Amino acid sequence: MAPACQHCGCAGAHPAHALLAMLAIDDLDAAMEHGLLDALPCPGCDAACNVRLIEARDARHSALAARERHRARAERLLRRAAGREAARRPVPASTAAPAPALPAAAADVLARALAKAARRGPR
Repeated sequence: MAPACQHCGCAGAHPAHALLAMLAIDDLDAAMEHGLLDALPCPGCDAACNVRLIEARDARHSALAARERHRARAERLLRRAAGREAARRPVPASTAAPAPALPAAAADVLARALAKAARRGPR
């Protein structure tokens, strides 16, 4: 059961009271573990308590979104740098043997034609 609100004295049992207590001692980690990101205001608390909770929740959402944008930007910059580096590197020479200029059958036909022309002599 959630404790009574330390700020406004609301005696209703609401999870927001425990979150407000954690925020009061600046324990954001515990508040996050106890559901700060999904926190709903207590209907029995006064407006100041609810504003405190909502502002803390929204600030955490903003911070997490900013962190995600920062990580995405860093990954994007790394991909671009890797692409530029790859474009600067020379293409490695192929170690495979070069393919023959003509297929074997065409080379045979050409060799026979050259031999026949050599037998005929110059014209």
